[in-house]
Amino acid sequence: MYPIVIFLLLLLNWVILSGKFDLFHLGLGLISCLVVTWISQDLLFYDRKKSGLSRIREAWAFIKYLPWITWEVVKANLHVFKLATTKAGYEEMSPRVVTFKTYLKTDFAKFVLANSITLTPGTITMLIRGDIFHVHTMSQFLEDDLLTGGIERKVAEVFEPSVLANK
Repeated sequence: MYPIVIFLLLLLNWVILSGKFDLFHLGLGLISCLVVTWISQDLLFYDRKKSGLSRIREAWAFIKYLPWITWEVVKANLHVFKLATTKAGYEEMSPRVVTFKTYLKTDFAKFVLANSITLTPGTITMLIRGDIFHVHTMSQFLEDDLLTGGIERKVAEVFEPSVLANK
């Protein structure tokens, strides 16, 4: 069942993103999606205990997460712009590596957190060991923003709401 769902999702993405509907391109898409499904079917829907309704809720929560992370990226862009273009920003700049422990449990939630941090300008996730994250930041402002746990809390709301309830 899951490989079929994965294949259909990949094929749908192929058709939408390619915009080509001739036999040649649809055939390439079909072959590509079959190969990718065969190679990586265990990566998507790894936790097969979740119900379809639970997955739909998770997808909806992720869709609601996207505007929030986009706004965070815009704010960080403005901050990095200030760091790069003003004397006060130059004086504020103090690169450092921040280490923190996450309460997220699943690898996928940690993956989304790491990518969300790296998408935010001025921060890069350098290393994850178990529950410990090592992140490079450009300023105290970005470090404080990271350590308040806003991104981590939002990722937990999407992928691990039970962890937030216990916290």
